[in-house]
Amino acid sequence: MHVNKVHSVFTIGRVAKDLGEDEDWLWDVANGMDPEDGVIWVYGISDDSVMAFTDFGIENLMELIRIHKEDPELLKRWNQ
Repeated sequence: MHVNKVHSVFTIGRVAKDLGEDEDWLWDVANGMDPEDGVIWVYGISDDSVMAFTDFGIENLMELIRIHKEDPELLKRWNQ
């Protein structure tokens, strides 16, 4: 039997605040992450949704932040 060990997630807004990063920029950095990377989508009553991260996802995101800060051109190339 599969047991989900994720007991909490953090919204992208919370992660941006905690890491001192711009939320829109962080969204661009995290946009390519998959559920196995620790990112999930949380859906509300209406059609709104928000990106959220497990602890593992935050670790992966921090590595992506480091990579993107070392090479800011990555996002420009990705978005073209």
